[in-house]
This record gives sequence, structure tokens and C-alpha cells, in this order.
Amino acid sequence: MSVLILVVFLGAAVAAMPIAHALLLAAMAAAATTDRVPIDLLVQQMVAQVQSFPMIAIPFFMLTGALMMGGRLGEAIVGTLTTTVGRWHGGPAQVSVLSSTLFGGVSGSAVADASAIGALLMPWHRRLGYPMAFSAASLASAATIDIIIPPSIPLILFALTANESIAALFYAGILPGLMLCAGFMTACWWVGKRRNLPRESAPVDRAVFRRNLVFSLPALALPVMIVVLLRFGIATPTEVAVLSTLYAVIVSLLIYRDLTITRVHTAIIEAGLATGVVLLVIMASAAIGWLLTFDQTPQGIAHWVQQNVHAKWLVILLMNLMMLFIGMFIDLPAAILLLTPVFLPLAHGIGMDSVQLGLMMVLNLAIGLYTPPVGTTLFITSSIAKVKVGETVRAMGPFYLVALVVLALISYFPSFVLR
Repeated sequence: MSVLILVVFLGAAVAAMPIAHALLLAAMAAAATTDRVPIDLLVQQMVAQVQSFPMIAIPFFMLTGALMMGGRLGEAIVGTLTTTVGRWHGGPAQVSVLSSTLFGGVSGSAVADASAIGALLMPWHRRLGYPMAFSAASLASAATIDIIIPPSIPLILFALTANESIAALFYAGILPGLMLCAGFMTACWWVGKRRNLPRESAPVDRAVFRRNLVFSLPALALPVMIVVLLRFGIATPTEVAVLSTLYAVIVSLLIYRDLTITRVHTAIIEAGLATGVVLLVIMASAAIGWLLTFDQTPQGIAHWVQQNVHAKWLVILLMNLMMLFIGMFIDLPAAILLLTPVFLPLAHGIGMDSVQLGLMMVLNLAIGLYTPPVGTTLFITSSIAKVKVGETVRAMGPFYLVALVVLALISYFPSFVLR
């Protein structure tokens, strides 16, 4: 059954069928070829997967991001960062990295981050005469910081699949996210200094800088509020998501004063469509995951590895290589839902904590977002920058190096995420 699922899924994916549809087709093909799996039971498993109270956090966090990023906040943050670091070596690219890190505490979506920040920064980079391939590379990699630091939709999906604490994963993602930010900024500085790239030279308007800084503070307080509420058990993740949406509405209405009926309507539509896509992937992945578990595939893989690979460091290396490879071809939500049941028994077998596994998995799959052939943020930023994907990939070297170093630290030094 497992082989049939793999063959049908790969065939459908190669035929450019959407991932959710390819998963459903593979599940139906497997169920149709055996009398051991009642179709109605398979459908029940699909529906049960999304009948979860914590799952409500996903649409509310998405709505929060749509409300906050659709207004004047983005311009204020970018203006503040441009004044602060735009004059450094590699400063314009460092603005991309810092913007992604700050937006990550609001949106939790790498794709939304790459699109929104790219639209704001790329015209400025072009006016400076900045190499657009490097600009696209810096943003494509930095946008994935969004899915490491809270609120992170992928971490929520992992927590629900692995029956792990969302709060623990959110808290554990803070340091790796900041490490990626520092590493990417260092890479931008090094490339900027070595190639003497253009920098911002316009005089600083201190009044505008102070206004932008004050204007940004209410939004920048949101990720802090999320972490505090979760860390001290004041509210559940779902309650925090609802509170964050309420906070976004109040801030947009009373402070930014840019909340209109049209913006609310647009934000709800965007969040609803994005949530629908995620839920369809969850349901399809649940069907595949249940069939693989029914066929005892995860247990078989864990048993084979335990019998044939005895060094813990080598098991971790193999896990990383597999996750990294799969992340290059499969959408991140689907990959998390498919890989978690497979790797969870293996991680427990070598004494690895589920939180560490979750961070490893999300970071591996995040690297896949800016790696060919199906790198989503890679294609988005290349399109906005109007450069060929190959040119962006050639400029990506320092960012791949930083991401792999952080991945190695998370994998072999769990104290970075388990505190």
C-alpha cells in the first residue's frame, strides 16, 4: 500500500497537480486497491483531523497578519530600518532581513512576507542601483524567518500532528529565528563590503525617523504579547490568536487609523482563502498519514534505522537530509503533516525531544522554500525583482551557509531550543 501511495502521489505531482489533490488521489487509489480500509472510515479520519479547537488559531493568526500588513505599518517599519541600517555595508539587504524578522512576529507566513516586503523594498533597491539578484536572494531566504519565530503556522501544524505544546514550540523558535536574522545580516554585510554595493546616502530626517519609530511600536509589541501570554499560561494558543486579531483591529482603528470596510473585507477574504488551502492539505495529509500508519510504515522505517544505523549523530544527519530533500519538492504544510508521523518514532527512539524535532523539520522545510526546483519564496522574489531564478540562486550561497550552520546547531546542540 505504501509503495502505491508513493507512486501515485509522485506521478500526480510530476503532472503538476496541486499537492492536496495529489495526496487525495493517492489516498483514494490505495483505499480502492484493498478491502482492509473502509472508505467511510478514511473520510472520518480526514474530517476528524480538522475538528480541533487549537486549529482555530490558524485562521485568526492569518487574519491578524492580513490586517496589520495591509495598512501603513509596512512603510513605517521599512522607513525606520532604512534610516537605522541602510547606510551600513549591505544595508539595503539587511533592511530586508530585519523587516522579515519583524513582520514574522505579525504574519507568520513566509509567502506573505516575501510578497509584501518585496513590493516595498525592491523599487528602492532598484533606484540605488543595487544588484537585484542579491536583493531577491536576501529576501527569499529572510522571509522564511517568519515561519520560525512566533506566531508560526507550520509550528502549529507540527504541534497538532505530534501532540506537542504550541507554546513550547513558539518559545523554542525565538532563538533560532534570531540566530538566522543575525547570520543573514552578517552575510549581507560581508557581501556588501566585499563587492562595495550601493548604500543609502540621503540625509537623515530625524523627525520622520522618530515618527516612523513611534508608529511602529504598537505593531512590534504584538509578538511580545503573544510570547508572554503563552509562556506564562495566561491564555491558550487559540485564545491568543483571537486576542491578536482583536489587537490588530484596535491598533489599526485607533492608532494607524487606516482600517476601512474594504480593508477588513479584503483581509477576511485573504485569510479565508489561505485557511481553506491549508485545511484541504491537512485533510488530504491526514488520509495519507492514517493509511501509512495503518500499513505500519513509520514503525517499519524507525525499526530499519535502529537496526542498521547505530550512531545517533548519523541518524540525525539522515533525518536532516531526508527532510531537506523532501522540502525541495513538497509544500511546507503537506510535508510537515506527512513527515511528522514518520520521524516522530525515530526521534523518540534516539531520545530526541519532539520540540527539537519540530524546529529541525520546519527549518529544513524552510530552506526548501528558497531552493530549486519548487522554491516558493525564491520564485516570488525573483519575479518581483525581475531577474532569472538562476541568477538569484547563484547569489544565495552565503544564505544557504548560514541556514545550514543554524540547522546543525539545532540538530546537535538541543540546548539552543530546549530551555
